[in-house]
Amino acid sequence: MEFILRPWKEADAPDIAAVANDWEIAKNLRNIFPHPYTLEDAVCYVTDCISKGEARQLTRAIVVDGKAAGSIGIFLGSDIYEKSAELGYWLARDCWRQGIMHRAVEQLCRKAFQTFDIVRIYAEPFSDNLGSRGVLEKAGFTLEGTMRHGVYKHGTVKSYCVYSLLREEVREM
Repeated sequence: MEFILRPWKEADAPDIAAVANDWEIAKNLRNIFPHPYTLEDAVCYVTDCISKGEARQLTRAIVVDGKAAGSIGIFLGSDIYEKSAELGYWLARDCWRQGIMHRAVEQLCRKAFQTFDIVRIYAEPFSDNLGSRGVLEKAGFTLEGTMRHGVYKHGTVKSYCVYSLLREEVREM
């Protein structure tokens, strides 16, 4: 399945609201990602991505068949983490297992290493989120470890994993 990554547009909010209101997506993300997910939530998110620009983050709409079907972003660290950045992403369920997300991760990581003076990009999927873990592994990330009982999501204590990709490990296009 083909896709493009592009900067957010205000017009993306209705598409995002339609696909993001899915517990199968929300259950694997931080609590800041609401469920139910409303049009107002989508407008706030898209507006925030646009207004923050690209000084400290790269955020992109994942566009499939002309519609925003997901989100991917890399966010710079600060203080002692200034040479690291965190990766986050989600995708509409009907686009899962189509080879989209690992390619989106590869593209945005390359762009982040070209744009920012960072040496490491990391992601922290829940340990039971095998789909996201597979995306990271396919994109060249290395599992650094599992933080046992490190998060609390929807009434449950869960473990999460730490994956990283170093600048020198980035695959060429």
